[in-house]
Amino acid sequence: MASPKLPGEYDGTETRLAEGRRPEARLQPSAAFRSYLAGKIQVEFDGIDQSEGHVGEARDEATGLMDDVMTIGNILTIHGAGLKIEADQAHEGEAGLFFEDPNGGAVKADALAVNEPRTLKAVVPPSLAAGTAYRIKIVTQSPVKHGGALLKDLREIRTEFTVTAQTA
Repeated sequence: MASPKLPGEYDGTETRLAEGRRPEARLQPSAAFRSYLAGKIQVEFDGIDQSEGHVGEARDEATGLMDDVMTIGNILTIHGAGLKIEADQAHEGEAGLFFEDPNGGAVKADALAVNEPRTLKAVVPPSLAAGTAYRIKIVTQSPVKHGGALLKDLREIRTEFTVTAQTA
């Protein structure tokens, strides 16, 4: 069992990860380190990463609370991976950030202040019902590992937790 310590920075802000998820470390080893590893380590590839992305946390900017409440009309900041919302013309109306109520109804966020692969900032829609717990759903065609072409089909990310809408 190895317990490496890595110099550098981790710029994620997740306070919890979804079941079965783990943070990823990306390293760029030197030639000497690669040679050392080649002689000491046997690597086994067990498949292709099929990750669909995830939401690590949702922070209500009005209260500072995480994964608990969202204040209607204020900003909700969502951190995770593979979050950027993009779509081609054919799927433009289907993509977005949605708040799903317990009955299956969904309200789309009209305004995204930040739309990045690891961070979304949205104005909580005024049409949400105060006191109702909503699950967050992100629908996008962007790949999880951002930088490639749009995916052929839409993909969805849903939170395992709910956030309750409240008035200011």
